[in-house]
Amino acid sequence: MSAAVTHDDIARFNFLANFNKFMATVVAPGNAVAFRERVEPVWVRERGEPPQTRGEVRRAMASDPHYRFWSALRRCGMEMRQQAGRSLVLRQAESLRDRARELGSSHAAGLQLDPAVTVPRYQSELDNHCMPGSYYAEYLDDDVSAAANYDAGMFATTTGLFGRFLDGAGRGTADWLQQTRPAWRPRRILDLGCGVGHNTVPLARAFPDAQVVAVDLAAPMLRYGHARAVGMGIDNIQFQQANAEGLPFEAQSFDFIYSTMFLHETSHAALRNILGEASRLLAEGGIQIHLEQPPYRGMTLFEQFMRDWDCHYNNEPFWSALHETHLPSLLRERGFAAESIFETEIHALVEEEMPKVGIETEDFGRGGLWYAFGAIADGAAK
Repeated sequence: MSAAVTHDDIARFNFLANFNKFMATVVAPGNAVAFRERVEPVWVRERGEPPQTRGEVRRAMASDPHYRFWSALRRCGMEMRQQAGRSLVLRQAESLRDRARELGSSHAAGLQLDPAVTVPRYQSELDNHCMPGSYYAEYLDDDVSAAANYDAGMFATTTGLFGRFLDGAGRGTADWLQQTRPAWRPRRILDLGCGVGHNTVPLARAFPDAQVVAVDLAAPMLRYGHARAVGMGIDNIQFQQANAEGLPFEAQSFDFIYSTMFLHETSHAALRNILGEASRLLAEGGIQIHLEQPPYRGMTLFEQFMRDWDCHYNNEPFWSALHETHLPSLLRERGFAAESIFETEIHALVEEEMPKVGIETEDFGRGGLWYAFGAIADGAAK
């Protein structure tokens, strides 16, 4: 399903990937130097103490020339990435749509769209991470251009840290399950906020006998994801349009429930509703796990400030609240016993032919390492 590319398209994305890598490894570290050697001493001299919150760090850094330079370039990089992706896919929107139709028709039961599903305001009012129209924009019948743009640009945004097929989180989760539950074979798997299924496919491959249900609000993402999976030879995923705050499934009907970098795009109330649904749907003995970027607790104020950039300048307004929330406590509120709740790390698992990519340095929220929290339904829950 990937968009057809020209020499110039490849050159643009190669530039963006290397630009992002240069920003992460060469330019970004200068912010720590600026804070330590210029900004913090001035703040202490004027106020008698160092900044006490990440907000104060942000106010102190706001006028520093290096930070302003880095921040402006990072924002420009995100906008250039969207421009490159949209110029690539919109000129072939009809052919991409037709290809998705053709691939999808061979396994039509694997896609269930529901026109009654509406996008909640906390999503419809945003162009997530500077993506015009976000995940939901449709310019023609059965449009998949938003999804094709997302798919095409993600490798450049992450400088390849998630692997050739952008499935490093899913492959890493499958490996984590193999290590922690080697004999376990879930019968039904639910992926919440699946997008185009980057991380659904490796789970479907790891458990080929399982029925995998991948839900999302955005029809373009589901159409594309369904066709992409079919094109990759995967036939045990059902892509279904639904709101994760209220899902049309019976209680305790999934053995494994999963999400990747989804919860930070939901509101304060939606986050709790989604975790409530996951807990309702989890079968006895099942496990739910949610991957996100690390919480702010335990980080220095400067580290928090750097990671907070996406909230203020990359159209991620729920980012800060999510990362300062003690997420395991929300599962405790859902009725899980403390001993059933866990926190861990999931590392991206990438192809053997990409070892150098797999060990690159994380760029404040764009690396191949995720904080994960979850719970096991052991009888004490609910």
